[in-house]
Amino acid sequence: MTPEASNATYRTADVEVRGGKLHTALWGPEDPGAPTILAVHGVTASHKAWHHLAEALPGVRIIAPDLRGRGRSNGLPGPYGMPTHAQDLAAVLAVFTTGPVVVVGHSMGAFAALVLANLFPERVRALVLVDGGLPLQVPAGISDEDVVAAVLGPAAERLNSTFPSREVYRQFWRQHPAFSSDWGPFVEEYVDYDLTGEEPELKPATRYQAMAEDTAELHRGASLLKALDELAVDAQVLRAPRGLLNEPAALYTPGYLDAWALKLPALRVREVPDVNHYTIVMGEAGARAVAESVQEALAIR
Repeated sequence: MTPEASNATYRTADVEVRGGKLHTALWGPEDPGAPTILAVHGVTASHKAWHHLAEALPGVRIIAPDLRGRGRSNGLPGPYGMPTHAQDLAAVLAVFTTGPVVVVGHSMGAFAALVLANLFPERVRALVLVDGGLPLQVPAGISDEDVVAAVLGPAAERLNSTFPSREVYRQFWRQHPAFSSDWGPFVEEYVDYDLTGEEPELKPATRYQAMAEDTAELHRGASLLKALDELAVDAQVLRAPRGLLNEPAALYTPGYLDAWALKLPALRVREVPDVNHYTIVMGEAGARAVAESVQEALAIR
C-alpha cells in the first residue's frame, strides 16, 4: 500500500491540553464504535511512526497524537514527564472515545502508556508495550546526561543539529543502520515530517529538553515504578532483539523482561525476530507482529 492509499483514512485534529493544543492523527473507520486503539510514539518520534501499523490494521480505528514537545505538538510547554503525557493522552481519549481502549506504546510511549493505565484506569483495557515500558538497564548512580548519551546516542545528538535541506536530512536517515533494509515511502514521510523551520535552517521537531526530561524518567521515575507495582490490566511486552543502531546489544538484554514477567502476573513477553528498536514498528514485518498483539488485546474482555 502506498502512503496515498493509506492516507485515504488519515485525518488530523487538535485537542486542548495544558498550554495549547496536542496535534493528533487518526486512521481507520470514522465510526467511534469501531475497534479503537491509542498509539503512543517514542521519545524523539511522532505519530508518523504508526503508518505501517495502520496498514496492518485496516479495520481498527487508531488514535495517535504527537506527544508534548514533539512533532506538531512541539510548541507545548513543559514540564514534561510520564504523568504529564498521561494527562495529555487522557484528554485525547476523552475527545475521541467513550470507553476504555487498548493502548500501544513504543519505546518511551510504552512508559507513558503504563502511567496512563495507572492514573486513568477507566481509559485503558489492555496494554501492548513495544520494546519499552520496563525500567532501562543502566548502572546505579549514572547521571541523567549519561543515560541520554548511553541509551539514545546519535538520536539525541541529532536534535541539536541543523540541516540545509530536506534531501540532506533524508540522506542522514538513509545512512542510518536501523533502516538499511527497511527504507521506503512511509519512512521517508516520517523523516520529512520530522523537520521544522525553513531551508537552510531546518531542525528536528523534538525539543531537546522534552527528550532529556522524559528519558531521565525511564530508569528512575516514581510514576513508572508505581504503575508497574499496581499493574491491573493485561499487558504484553514485545522485545526487539537488536538496538537503535541495529546492533546486537538490544535495549533489553535476553531474559530481563522475563524476570519482570515473573514478578508481574499481568505481564507477558513476546520476542519479535529479525527487527531492531525502530523497525519493530516502522518496518512491515515488525508492524505485522505488533498488529497481531493488538488483535489479541482487542479480543480480551
